[in-house]
Amino acid sequence: MSFREKVIYQIYPKSFRDSDGDGVGDLRGVIEKIPYIASLGVDMVWFNPFFPSPQRDNGYDVADYRAVDPAMGTMDDVEELIARLGEHGIGVMFDMVFNHTSTAHEWFQRALAGERRYRDYYIIRPPQADGSLPTDWESKFGGPAWAPFGDTGEYYLHLFDETQADLNWRNPQVRAEMAEIVNFWRAKGVRGFRFDVVNLIGKDAQLRSAGDGLDGRRMYTDGADVDAYLRELNRASFGRDRDSVTVGEMSSTTVERCVGYSDPDNEELDMVFSFHHLKVDYRDGRKWTLMPFDFSRLKATLHEWAAGMQAGNGWNALFWTNHDQPRALDRFGNATVWRERSATMLATVIHLLRGTPFVYMGEEIGMTDPVYTSVEEYTDVEARNAYATLRAQGLSEADAFDVVHSKARDNARTPMQWDASEHAGFSSTVPWLRPTNQEAISVAAEEESGRILPYYRELIRLRHESPLIAHGTYEAWALEHPSVFAYIRRLESGSPEGPASESGEALLVLTNFYGESTAVAVPEEFRTGRVLIGNVHDDDARLAALAEGASELELAPYEAIAILAG
Repeated sequence: MSFREKVIYQIYPKSFRDSDGDGVGDLRGVIEKIPYIASLGVDMVWFNPFFPSPQRDNGYDVADYRAVDPAMGTMDDVEELIARLGEHGIGVMFDMVFNHTSTAHEWFQRALAGERRYRDYYIIRPPQADGSLPTDWESKFGGPAWAPFGDTGEYYLHLFDETQADLNWRNPQVRAEMAEIVNFWRAKGVRGFRFDVVNLIGKDAQLRSAGDGLDGRRMYTDGADVDAYLRELNRASFGRDRDSVTVGEMSSTTVERCVGYSDPDNEELDMVFSFHHLKVDYRDGRKWTLMPFDFSRLKATLHEWAAGMQAGNGWNALFWTNHDQPRALDRFGNATVWRERSATMLATVIHLLRGTPFVYMGEEIGMTDPVYTSVEEYTDVEARNAYATLRAQGLSEADAFDVVHSKARDNARTPMQWDASEHAGFSSTVPWLRPTNQEAISVAAEEESGRILPYYRELIRLRHESPLIAHGTYEAWALEHPSVFAYIRRLESGSPEGPASESGEALLVLTNFYGESTAVAVPEEFRTGRVLIGNVHDDDARLAALAEGASELELAPYEAIAILAG
């Protein structure tokens, strides 16, 4: 099966299932829930890092790439997990955090001890002539991106937390180490690899400041050498497996660069994550602000990436939520009055689009952001730092908390809600993050009488069974409509991408992003069609009206409907 036909499920192990009663999720907890994972019909599971880590950045500060954090389990657990998932035809995708290591990593500690070889594994620079930091770059977590390198008088680069030291990919020994790490896991049966912020690895030999008032990200993002490094890694590791699946997380990137990263002719990666569609509720481009999402900008961004990647033979990894984003339901839907309807509408947008869909754990049961009341309930370093910064800027405690509460990464990291019990069926004790609404939202409730989980299962089945959905082309429809996102998928007869009917196939997807009904024009070829999937289920009369000459379809609040051409 091609990666274009797959659906990938993301598990944040710390929050999926706690098997030993310490309040923290673990690998044996995942093993317990394999029957549920298999019931979804997904083809691969992406696991966030479970390597040894001081947990300053919840596992993205890796101290050993070839071991398992004792809090998560053992290597035997990993091997059993891979084998047990494999029995259900489900592959595993591991998270490779290759832009930086924890400062607790042996490499960094040996560099601090004076070993020249390991010093060259990192980006270490003297201060400028006036004693200022090597560049004016800011850390993505706030503050300068440079920290003192021991008592040497020099500084090491950390684009993220101070305990996450950036690796020097210009050093061929570093690149060889990265390939060997991938090969270590390949030998254990891992065929999927997600590369964290991988477009930051191509930093120039001569690092330069951005200058007053300019964005420092442009000085280290999408560097000229990223493509060459990815091709080298491909040839030396995962590219040797015909069934490998790779995705790169791309920070502050462009369509043009992501076409290059994912065009199969370039032999780099299969697909890319971009985040521009998740920045449409950033006031003036700043994350830690409050504003309603800009729907016209969301539509334009989704269209830009769908059309642009198609034109260049690139491939998108499609998602609304992950471990770094608040729940999409709270951002783009209605998590109270229209929770089920808006959850299934958002799912329709992603699963029928050109690209590979990723489902973040809990999304398939309509989980929402937690109902927290103070910043102390958040553990994430980024959220805590942002709160302190907002207070320093003059915001009140209440206003600063409102911003953090809407944008914190921990919103998506609360425990998976298995049932309505005190700790949501996640643990027998108080979890590391508190669930808040499991009485209303849980797997058990969805299995009994829910509408969201069955809808996700149907969308996943359709991608497996329909070459039109997996391989068809994308074209925009009704792009100027003020409340509807719509598109058409086509698979022409004789398409090399997969089997098609003699006359070709076409699918119209209509989704209403608001809580009011609205009318949208329907192309003539779909007016005598049939519904493939929808979340309202009163289609007969409306489709009959189309067949009798109507040119518009009335969409209910948060409705999604996909119509196959007649």
